Amino acid sequence: MNFTQRISAAALLLAALGLGGCAGMTHQEKGTATGAVIGGVAGNIVGGGLLGTAAGAAVGGVIGHEVTK
Repeated sequence: MNFTQRISAAALLLAALGLGGCAGMTHQEKGTATGAVIGGVAGNIVGGGLLGTAAGAAVGGVIGHEVTK
């Protein structure tokens, strides 16, 4: 996946998150979800592939959860 495809995928993912509606979520749930999305994108860019994306999402979700406590 080249850089342009990664940026496009990240933009699509962020748009889907924004359009998914977080109205019923608590502040901490929003932080966890946001952290997971950002971590997943970062993990894909840094590590590449499914494993890098999953690891990034897991770490980002934990960080997002802890930051919004």
